[in-house]
Amino acid sequence: MKPEDRTISVRVIAAVTCLAFLASCATAPHTVRGPEYAPTAKVMREARSATAPVAKRAADYLQAAAMTAPLLGTGIGTPACETYNTACGELTVLLRSSEGGRLWNQPLTLTGDKTYHLRLEPAGNAVWASNYFTAFESPDQVKEKLIRKKITQEGVGGALVGVRIVNPPEKFAPVKGITAAVTATLDFHATNATLALRRPAKQPTAIVEGKVRPLAANFSAPISYYEPPANLLLVGVMGALRSAHYEKKTGLYFLQPYDPDRIPVVFVHGLISTPFDWVQTINGLQADPEIRKRYQFWVFAYPTGNPVLYSALRLREELAKVDKLYPDHKDYVLVGHSMGGLLSQAQVTSMTRADWEQTLGEPGMQLFATLRPTDLVAKATTFKANPRIKRVVFICTPHRGSKMASGGIGAFAIKLISLPVDLVTTMKSEIPEETLGRSTMGGSLIASATLRQKRRISRF
Repeated sequence: MKPEDRTISVRVIAAVTCLAFLASCATAPHTVRGPEYAPTAKVMREARSATAPVAKRAADYLQAAAMTAPLLGTGIGTPACETYNTACGELTVLLRSSEGGRLWNQPLTLTGDKTYHLRLEPAGNAVWASNYFTAFESPDQVKEKLIRKKITQEGVGGALVGVRIVNPPEKFAPVKGITAAVTATLDFHATNATLALRRPAKQPTAIVEGKVRPLAANFSAPISYYEPPANLLLVGVMGALRSAHYEKKTGLYFLQPYDPDRIPVVFVHGLISTPFDWVQTINGLQADPEIRKRYQFWVFAYPTGNPVLYSALRLREELAKVDKLYPDHKDYVLVGHSMGGLLSQAQVTSMTRADWEQTLGEPGMQLFATLRPTDLVAKATTFKANPRIKRVVFICTPHRGSKMASGGIGAFAIKLISLPVDLVTTMKSEIPEETLGRSTMGGSLIASATLRQKRRISRF
């Protein structure tokens, strides 16, 4: 590991641990949009007119940006800069959303009081492909219900949320699509204009109007775009008690577009929880420019009432799908809280039939005597450590089991849990009846077996 990589890794571990408890950290000050540049007031009003033709409105936005672009050197947050930023952002939203995107992603000649020739900048290392996002949202339109402090960056350009939703849905995409921070900038050469969709998380500055300038960005809005259900606590509880209702939602979800140059951090939530529990943590991590640049954030969702080893199998299968679809990805970092830590532990631990027989004795022998390698129970209980996982961060993980879970409270809670019918049917068909009652797929057994095999746990 390179020294700089080790420094960043330590930074991530420290940040994750602190943020899991403090939920957020210092952010750049968020400035309310200031007054617009007075000489452009009339043209901006016309650009926002819903009754005017889209091409005319686009030309008006270009005119406002062209009038203020030479004044960007007067400072960030000035009326001229605010007008330029607003014109860039609103022009992008207008062209992408109006008339089914008819005017998007093609050279345009737009006429208002003046005629402009507009083109989109091609994709590059720090520029999004113009056809990648299917929609753009203004951060002002995103309700930030779970965010306590906005992570923003002051600069030039229109700060937007890029949203990608395609049909059929892409693998690992949330239902509402994949989002990212986007900064729209315009460069002018006389009446020729170039619209660039910049990636502020990857490169916080860009050459705009001939000078390197910081980019305006809102890093909280993309994750806030995923609105939590109104009854979030109830969803977590029902995911534990009635897991069958949430089985179809089990999976790995990318919260940002896949980037082969960034390290994937996979967050695994705990008991009676949902991936929304990580919103504050991810938002806080994005306050660090180096973390934004070097890491991408994914979440694993699962109903926590299912057996631990079964959920660990589902996580293992999801990571295998990533390996197949994106073989060039960088090695994973897993962050597991509580039960999620047990699922993460199972990804870096190797367990064999011999390990179980040594740990469980006769019940273990009875269990594996009838199992085939392709059986669900066999796949859930015997596995190899994932070599693509290089680090795991455990938060409040009961590695040695939980006295509460094995006591009266745990026994009472287990009686309230209803497992999916197909899962129960499969387990009953594969496990001998005399062994089934021993909770072979429970979390305490993997903990005890892992303790015996601690020398065989992968290094991470």
